[in-house]
Amino acid sequence: MIYAYIRVNRDTQTTENQRFEILKFADAKKLAIDEWIEETVSGVKKMQDRKLGQVIGKLKKGDILIATEMSRLGRSLMEVMSILNELMDREVKVFTVKEGYELGNNINSKVLAFAFSLSAEIERNLIVQRTKEALARKKNEGKKLGRPKGRLSTTTKLTGKEAQIKELLAKDISYS
Repeated sequence: MIYAYIRVNRDTQTTENQRFEILKFADAKKLAIDEWIEETVSGVKKMQDRKLGQVIGKLKKGDILIATEMSRLGRSLMEVMSILNELMDREVKVFTVKEGYELGNNINSKVLAFAFSLSAEIERNLIVQRTKEALARKKNEGKKLGRPKGRLSTTTKLTGKEAQIKELLAKDISYS
């Protein structure tokens, strides 16, 4: 069986780009995808708490798992290595579209998996560090951080219905 795994971090992101890339890859390799797994969840969340964990549980020898990139499987080095190790031990192939890797149960695959998992974790740590530095700089410059305090809206869902409200209250109908 051939599985395609798509993950985005937020529901404001779309899975369409990843789907397109995987379909293009599968077409070039003449592969027919049997099952699509899509989820909106942070890569930091443990594999067992994601749909990916359920899929990995049912993969068997000869199956193929396709993802757009290694970082879609997880963000921490240890988790990605654990996932890849488990899949390689079961002789499941892992294809990554963007990096162009076909990881199987051989030493080259294990070295590549380690290297790219490490780079994904380093990238994540650098993003977090840059974000913290930028927030500290803005705070030091006197900029208020966080969501601004709200103000009363000039319109509500009852705006324009004042006459109807007065009429209902005159008939002794409850406020609710």
